[in-house]
Order: sequence, then C-alpha cells, then structure tokens
Amino acid sequence: MAAKKATAIKTKYTKSAIIDSVAGSTDLSKKQVNAVLDELTSLIERHIKKGGAGEFTLPGLMKIKTVKKPARKAKKGVPNPFKPGETMDVAAKPASTAVKILPLKGMKDFV
Repeated sequence: MAAKKATAIKTKYTKSAIIDSVAGSTDLSKKQVNAVLDELTSLIERHIKKGGAGEFTLPGLMKIKTVKKPARKAKKGVPNPFKPGETMDVAAKPASTAVKILPLKGMKDFV
C-alpha cells in the first residue's frame, strides 16, 4: 500500500461503518471483512486469556498485554485524601489481572 496523506475523519465509526469503509477500499466483500475482524478478535482473546501468552502485538500499531496486580491488605486509620484531618478504613482487594494497551511507533506517528 502506498503511504499517502490520509484525511481526518470527523465522526466516530461503528463496527458496520468500519466494515463498509474497509470493504470499499479493498477488493473484499463486507462478509469477508467481518470474518477477518471476528477472527482478529478471537486471536487476541486466545493470546490474553488465562493460560495464554499474555501479550498480543498488532505490528506497528499496538501491543495488548495482561498485567498481574497483587492483592492488597485492608488498612485502618488511613488519612482521608478528600477530607483532611479525618481517617478512613480501606478494604482489602484480591489479586487481579488487568489489560494494558500500549501504542507503538506507527500509531504515535498518526498524531
């Protein structure tokens, strides 16, 4: 594909608008584009789900990875940041896994 200057799109696209746009600029049908997007979604899910690699990279655009957050113990008598001079109790939180999306150079260059 030729790297030509793209014009900005003023409105947010829905999934069907994205499929229409990609189908219009390629030789693929809407059904084929939808199948590609569904398979990409499935591929990302299989990479980041429990027991998976924990990381998926869409070359040049973004990296999606899981981050393990450790459990936090309950605390009593912590200063309240919203009401100076008062204390509060902080509830315990179990360990969890969060999804982090990092833009790569290609996406940073868009801005």
